[in-house]
Amino acid sequence: MFMKEILTTFLFLVAVIDPLGSIPVYLEATKNFDKKYKKRIAIRASFVAFLVLLFFIVIGQLILEGMNVTLDAFQISGGVILFLFALTMIFGEGKPETEKHGIKDYKHVTIFPVAIPSIASPGAIMAVVLLTDNHIYNIQQQLLTTVLVLVVIGLTSLLLLAANKVQERIGEYGITVISKIMGLILASYAVQSILSGLKDFFA
Repeated sequence: MFMKEILTTFLFLVAVIDPLGSIPVYLEATKNFDKKYKKRIAIRASFVAFLVLLFFIVIGQLILEGMNVTLDAFQISGGVILFLFALTMIFGEGKPETEKHGIKDYKHVTIFPVAIPSIASPGAIMAVVLLTDNHIYNIQQQLLTTVLVLVVIGLTSLLLLAANKVQERIGEYGITVISKIMGLILASYAVQSILSGLKDFFA
């Protein structure tokens, strides 16, 4: 049962962070740089994205509790936001195209759009806050989730370092299809979160 929970959390984090979906964004953002600097951007962007997610793992719930937001309200609102985010992944242009179009300054792409919002997206931020809720998960489970976030970010970093080869093998169309499948998985989790929040509220 424990291994099943780890696998479920890992797959959910892969769906919401969507490592493959960051490849076209990264390639577009770094097209004017040499190989050495591209690698530096991949590593730095992954590190920044992890710090952002870690910040929300540690501080996110404190902010919500300071605003007197109940667990049920957070589950429902978080689920709605994740569901809307999933819909943009499924029906929109797709994560790669949307974020590529947002690139204005090619000299400062490490933070935007590679680290944020490509890796540490709004959906990923909301997801890590939901997965480390103090009312549901104990400190060991929260630490495990943090480790799994680090693993997925590490996987993302490796994929970015091998971005050209990955895109050659899968193609940008293939990456977009996978991103939409990740959106479907995320939508399912979002609906489950909404239903759980409604059930607890009315109970």
